[in-house]
Amino acid sequence: MKLLCLFLFLTIVIQLSCWELGADALSSNGFVRTKGVQFSLNGYPYYANGFNAYWLMYVASDPSQRSKISTAFQDASRHGLTVARTWAFSDGGYRALQYSPGSYNEDMFQGLDFALAEARRHGIKIILSFANNYQSFGGRKQYVDWARSRGRPVSSEDDFFTDSLVKDFYKNHIKAVLNRFNTFTKVHYKDDPTIMAWELMNEPRCPSDPSGRTIQAWITEMAAHVKSLDRNHLLEAGLEGFYGQSSPQSKTLNPPGQFGTDFIANNRIPGIDFVTVHSYPDEWFPDSSEQSQMDFLNKWLDAHIQDAQNVLHKPIILAEFGKSMNKPGYTPAQRDIVFNTVYSKIYGSAKRGGAAAGGLFWQLLVNGIDNFQDGYGIILSQSSSTVNVISQQSRKLTLIRKIFARMINVEKWKRARGQGQVRKRGHNIKN
Repeated sequence: MKLLCLFLFLTIVIQLSCWELGADALSSNGFVRTKGVQFSLNGYPYYANGFNAYWLMYVASDPSQRSKISTAFQDASRHGLTVARTWAFSDGGYRALQYSPGSYNEDMFQGLDFALAEARRHGIKIILSFANNYQSFGGRKQYVDWARSRGRPVSSEDDFFTDSLVKDFYKNHIKAVLNRFNTFTKVHYKDDPTIMAWELMNEPRCPSDPSGRTIQAWITEMAAHVKSLDRNHLLEAGLEGFYGQSSPQSKTLNPPGQFGTDFIANNRIPGIDFVTVHSYPDEWFPDSSEQSQMDFLNKWLDAHIQDAQNVLHKPIILAEFGKSMNKPGYTPAQRDIVFNTVYSKIYGSAKRGGAAAGGLFWQLLVNGIDNFQDGYGIILSQSSSTVNVISQQSRKLTLIRKIFARMINVEKWKRARGQGQVRKRGHNIKN
């Protein structure tokens, strides 16, 4: 029956060969939206096969190094990648974006401007994260330290989520990023369709409140704040996917630790448009066998894709995954297995019109920035079996997008024909 349906569909497509895909069908222009459990761009399904490159702003802040950003996006585009995730933060410390609350380094901001301009030039969407959970590039600790220096009675990094002054600092940073005028594209960030989505924080955690209520209240407040300033863009929380009290039966899937987040409850918050999950079995279970780590990965992905589909009814992106070359016994074949496992889960859902909408591997690098190599870095210009796996996934998701676009256009054609709106030879539909 499936083969018969496919044959009939292809027959229709062949018979309507004059009915070409519209200019918007595979265009990267426009704002990404959600439609049910899928992403949509210009009315057609959109898939986020891409990468993390947190270093973009930092490297681009030095004009002499900007060719590396151009190379990164050129390589990504050649391999069919569509989305990059990067930092819109660097708080305090060396080469900060934000020296102190509300005080910004123009050179760093222009670095981010340039990265966005290059992404736009190569047809790649960007996810920008507002803050870090960890001390790298400032993080929660820097915000709390700023508040303490102004006399606030804060004692823990977790006060980031509750102290009113800290929250004001953070909200003001969001406002500064959204209202930034790009010196290259001459477009405000909040009006730039190159940006696919905002992320509240990279991997927010609040271990002092394992109930998850603190994080729940914080995401609720900050999601409303972002949406009050910008209705153009999607928003996600930056969560890793740890289950909490709203789904106690799923907490057994979590790696060891107290995280203070709740995958189900946190992602049900109004204003959170899509779901994210991260996965690092080699980091979370360093003493486990390779097979045990892969068993975890399979169960972890299956559970989150099913929950996004059936419980949350929102698209899901595997926003971070990878395999470290620095772990004992590492082989390229092991990394390929991880990538193939992730990609097959995404593809299996996507081809059914399901919630899995893409994966962003950690991380993309280019030649000449060896100091950013953390064991997970992949240079696309260096041929490897993993690069081939990445390219194959891009081709498969592009094919799905083309098939769905064809189906949508066939339906448009049939509706227009029924309304008498198709011109002679079936070429155009009147608007």
